[in-house]
Amino acid sequence: MSYYAILLCCPLIPLHLLHPLHPLVSVLILNYRTPQVTVRCVRELLKQTIVGKMEILVVDNHSGDDSVGVLRNTFRGEPRVRIIETPRNLGFGQGYEAGCRQARGTYLLFNNPDKVLVPDGVERLVGEMERDPSIGILAPKLMHEDGTVRLSPRRFPGILDLLAKRTLLGRLFPKRVARYLQLDLPQDAPRDVEWIAGGCFLIPAAFFRELGGFDRRYFMFFEDIDLCRRTWKAGKRVVYEPRVQGMDRKRRLSDMSAFLMPFKKIGRMHIASAVKYFWKWGF
Repeated sequence: MSYYAILLCCPLIPLHLLHPLHPLVSVLILNYRTPQVTVRCVRELLKQTIVGKMEILVVDNHSGDDSVGVLRNTFRGEPRVRIIETPRNLGFGQGYEAGCRQARGTYLLFNNPDKVLVPDGVERLVGEMERDPSIGILAPKLMHEDGTVRLSPRRFPGILDLLAKRTLLGRLFPKRVARYLQLDLPQDAPRDVEWIAGGCFLIPAAFFRELGGFDRRYFMFFEDIDLCRRTWKAGKRVVYEPRVQGMDRKRRLSDMSAFLMPFKKIGRMHIASAVKYFWKWGF
């Protein structure tokens, strides 16, 4: 029986409870031990102006806490939300891939739990991408709660860029840091960027699969830079759209001094991914 036949046979069921079989957008959220943050994110997504054309796939990346129970109990009876469990912690890219395999949308919106778009954010991102098929990846402007801007659009990094950003070398090479963070470019106008931080971006599902998804070599970090490089290599653009905004937390896992990285597990992951990235793309 077709979706429209179901509508005809069940006239008393509210239309917003009947999820389309072929949604326009599949929103993917990767949860790891932050169930309440994820719940807030999903609730805000359910307020989107095109929620009737969306499905929301929450992937629990084997949190090992009460995340799955919280998520299932909170969204029980909500047909637009599906909870997916991974058998182990797959990392960032492959955790999201677990959701991609079940996604049915024309577009994929990768949305970390701490990112909250304005109510018409998804609609505007989709509209912009449908107007310009040359766009491969489209990302909004992210704001912190204190009103500062997340410096998410950047140039492809060299080793010196990363060291300067995280050490006192930044004081010796301020222009290099500014160039890497694109501080020399207009901040309030849409523009092409070399890469965009991967916490919130829209990409056509067919194109994402054509690229082969995220590179499995990265457990966490650098998979977004790698994906953007492959997007440009495939002849598509990576675009920053500051007219669409979202909220983001200020403190980040990757924000630590280069000197502390070897002594922290998350820092060692960052270093391992950096080595893989530069080995693949050159120094």
